[in-house]
Amino acid sequence: MNMAQLPRRDWILLPLLGLFTIAVIAFSTELIAGRVLPDHVGSLPGCEVRNDNPFGARMTPNSVCWEKLGEGNLSEFRFNSCGDRAGMECGSKPLGTYRIVMVGTSVAVGRYLSRDKTFGALLPTGLSRETGRKIELYNKSMMQGYLDSVSLRFNELLAARPDMILWIVTPMDLRAPSYRPEALVQPALPAAAGQALSLQRAWYLLKNSSGSNSIQNILRIHFDRTRSALLLRHTLYESENLYLRTYLMGSDDEAGFLKSELSAAWKKRLEQFDSDTAQNAERARAAGVPLVVALVPSRAQAAMISASNWPAGYDPYNLDNQLRLIVISHGVSYVDILPEFRYIPNSDRHFFPVDGHPDDEGNAIIADLLMKELTGGAVPAFNVQTRVSLAGRLGELTK
Repeated sequence: MNMAQLPRRDWILLPLLGLFTIAVIAFSTELIAGRVLPDHVGSLPGCEVRNDNPFGARMTPNSVCWEKLGEGNLSEFRFNSCGDRAGMECGSKPLGTYRIVMVGTSVAVGRYLSRDKTFGALLPTGLSRETGRKIELYNKSMMQGYLDSVSLRFNELLAARPDMILWIVTPMDLRAPSYRPEALVQPALPAAAGQALSLQRAWYLLKNSSGSNSIQNILRIHFDRTRSALLLRHTLYESENLYLRTYLMGSDDEAGFLKSELSAAWKKRLEQFDSDTAQNAERARAAGVPLVVALVPSRAQAAMISASNWPAGYDPYNLDNQLRLIVISHGVSYVDILPEFRYIPNSDRHFFPVDGHPDDEGNAIIADLLMKELTGGAVPAFNVQTRVSLAGRLGELTK
C-alpha cells in the first residue's frame, strides 16, 4: 500500500504516534538525566539584593541559603551582618593577626562549594602554617560583581582593616568590565505593536522573533535548561579535546581572550582594567595597604597549559602577560600562578565540565599555588626564606 492509499485517519494518527514516541523518549531521557545529575536547585537567588545597581548584586545580611549545581553537591551559603561569605563576623580584626581582605567575583566566593572547600578558606591556613604568623582572610568577594565593582567598593575594602588586599581576577570578570543599569531597561515597543496581551502584540512579537532568529535562540535556551542537555554536555565535555574544540568555536566574547592577537573588544576591556587598576593602586597606596592581583584561569586556559599544546593563532598565556604588564606598571604586585598549571596533569578536570567554575580539588590547587607565590617574595611579610634566615640569626645570637 502506497501513501496515497492510506486512510484519512492515518494521516492524523501516524504523526500523532510519532510525536508521542518523541515525547516518551524525551521524558525518559529527562528522568535518566535527573538520576545521574540531579537538578540545579537551591535558595541562593533569594539571598541576593539586586537593586544596588552601582555595585552589582549583594547578599542579604545575616542570611543563610543553599544551592546545588547539577554537577556538584548541595552547599550552604552563610552571610554575615555585612552580607559577606567570610566565615567570620565583620568588624575589628583580632590583635596580632595579619588580615588579608580578598575581593573578586563568584570564583573567589567559591560558588557551588561549601566554604571550607574554597581557596578563600584554605589559603590562610596554609599561609599561617608556612610563615608561622597568625593570618586570616576576610572574603569581600561578590557573587555577581563586575570589574569596576572593586573600584566602586574600595572604601568597604579599606573599612575591613586589611593588612593586604588580594584582588582575584578571572577572564569572566573581564567580559563584564562595567555595570550599566541602562542596559537592563527594555526599549518601549512602537504603537504598531498593539496593546499588551492582544493578538496584534503577539503577532508583532512573533514576526520580529522570526526575523532576528530569536525563535531558534529561545528553543536552544530552553533545551539548554533541560537535564538531558546538561547530561549530554557533561559527558562530552569530560573529554579535554572535545571540550576545547567546542569552546574555541564559541564567540569572540567568550573565547577571544585565548587568541594570540586580541580583538578590539578585548583590548577595550584591558583598557578598562588598566583604568581600574590605576585607581585602585592609588587608593591602596594612600591608605598604606599593599595591593596584590592574581589571575585565576578558566578551564580552557588550564587545559591548554596543562597539555602544552594549542592551535595556531591561540596563546593561553597572552591575557596573563597583558594583565601582569598593566599591574606592574602601576606599582602593584602581581602573583602569577598560571605557569604552574603546566606541571599539573589534566588540570582542566578540576573544573566543573559544563559550568566552568573550579571544583573542590581545583580550589585546593589554587590555594596551594597562591600560597607558593605569596611566600616566594611577592609579599615581604610572607617571605618564608627571609623569616627562616632571620630565625637562624636570632638562634645564633642566643647561644
